[in-house]
Amino acid sequence: MERIPKQPAPAVAPNLADYDEAVARFRWEDAAAELDGLPGGGLNIAHEAVDRHLGHGRGDRVAIRWLGKRGDRRDLSYAGLARETSRFAHALEKLGLEPGERVFVLMGRLPELYVAVLGALKARCVVSPLFPAFGPEPIATRAEMGDARVLVTTPELYRRKVQGLRSRLPGLRHVILVGETDDALAAEPGVQRWSSLVDAMPDRYVIGPTTAETVSLLHFTSGTTGRPKGAVHVHGAVLAHLVTGRFALDLHERDVFWCTADPGWVTGTSYGIIAPLVCGVTNVVVEAEFDPATWYGVLESERVSVWYTAPTAIRMMMKLGTEALQGRDLSALRFMASVGEPLNPEAVVWGVKAFGMPFHDNWWQSETGGIMVSNYAAMDVKPGSMGKPLPGITAAVVHREPDGGLTLVDQAGTDGELALRAPWPSMMRGYLHEEERYRKCFVDGWYLTGDLVRRDADGYYWFVGRADDVIKSAGHLIGPFEVESALMEHPAVAEAGVIGVPDPMVGEVVKAFVALKPGFEASEALGRELLGHARQRLGAAVAPKSIEFKINLPKTRSGKIMRRLLKARELGLPEGDLSTLESDERTGVQP
Repeated sequence: MERIPKQPAPAVAPNLADYDEAVARFRWEDAAAELDGLPGGGLNIAHEAVDRHLGHGRGDRVAIRWLGKRGDRRDLSYAGLARETSRFAHALEKLGLEPGERVFVLMGRLPELYVAVLGALKARCVVSPLFPAFGPEPIATRAEMGDARVLVTTPELYRRKVQGLRSRLPGLRHVILVGETDDALAAEPGVQRWSSLVDAMPDRYVIGPTTAETVSLLHFTSGTTGRPKGAVHVHGAVLAHLVTGRFALDLHERDVFWCTADPGWVTGTSYGIIAPLVCGVTNVVVEAEFDPATWYGVLESERVSVWYTAPTAIRMMMKLGTEALQGRDLSALRFMASVGEPLNPEAVVWGVKAFGMPFHDNWWQSETGGIMVSNYAAMDVKPGSMGKPLPGITAAVVHREPDGGLTLVDQAGTDGELALRAPWPSMMRGYLHEEERYRKCFVDGWYLTGDLVRRDADGYYWFVGRADDVIKSAGHLIGPFEVESALMEHPAVAEAGVIGVPDPMVGEVVKAFVALKPGFEASEALGRELLGHARQRLGAAVAPKSIEFKINLPKTRSGKIMRRLLKARELGLPEGDLSTLESDERTGVQP
């Protein structure tokens, strides 16, 4: 698929106008000068995201524009957010919390969530947001591992998901409930009403000594087996949030920005809270879940200029066609980006057809803390590519050697593992309670991502697959994403999931599971047509050998197709704990 040339000169010049020049000139030390730092020295995320704007005359600017699912709305200025977060920081101190203790946040996208996260960072506590759709077991597991001291949640979520498991959490001393709370619930030991506790606190707070290496956030991300990993991040990560917000998302001060990610995932924290506020924009928060009409209405009515969303949502919009966009005034929209899983080339092209501009895919992980590889506003987009490394980030394609060393791959078009030269500001500083596992992520000064990629002659990176997803067939290494993307180019295909099925002759054969767009019906003839289409696009060695039609494909709660679950069902293997599978996130985005 041919590249999409960079868009005509926009009304606002891109922050990163010349990629090669930016790479040559960029230094993290220079970028750090754009942050204020604490008045007494040091660095704190909440200060950079909120309080410092007051000293630059931005106090009256809308920081958070909250749109409730029942039609209500609330604007919080930077000055107002500074007051509210200060009250919450004081509340934590009143409860006796010490710096470094863990505050867990479990709720939908309510204003209090954003206040709690930033207020806890002011108080130098460690914050761990939780996805509200988790069941009781994933919540309890994470709270146990993270030694939660305070939980901020709603009465409904507390009753349904936490109350019955309090005995497992002896360290959970306080629960702060947001919303109407009956007297019986409020009388439970350690339970507090937000309205009684927080609203009465002083609205000014002096942040204590915080360094760039002070721990700030704890993001849980599951591997391919069992217990989730707790990626530990520090306040110094705010520098990467500033740089990626400006370079990868092209945020300018007067932008209206909307990140559709739930804050329970790392994207929703890094780019739904921190990065837009550090960049001084108006951050739109939508409480309601995905609905195309609602979403298009938000883009139009709020005059959103930069939109960061997920491939799953894009595919769902593609499935419905462009009719829902007819008559919409989206003239304010100038930049669209996507994250959560690789974005199929067809979706990038559809963005041009539907919105007049492509979606710019980017790549990162919970462990990297911020965007590492991206398609930039002033760069040609190659549909299906992750883009190029962020200025300040050195990336490479490597092969692991039997002796434990690495070989750097120089030849373009050769598959290997994506590696990043350590350190960088938002790099995780550890896995909670798993020092040995953390050390194994690094070899010879490189962080090994576990993602297989190839780099083309122009320096663009292309996702091949997770190392444990790659299909080995007759000596070929086949990336499921490549096959899925080819199938999605067919007009009948809405979604595709690809796995390897054991075969005694060739090791594995490729099987595809396909969900169809409205207006198409599953049939043997269509199956043969799709197989022929794939063979024509990919060649017989890579194309699937069989296709099975599904009404819907199993997905994580963030919308990524669960290939492991497809494979387990295909082979009749135990499906495991679905709640664990559903939390297997690299950059989980709630559509």
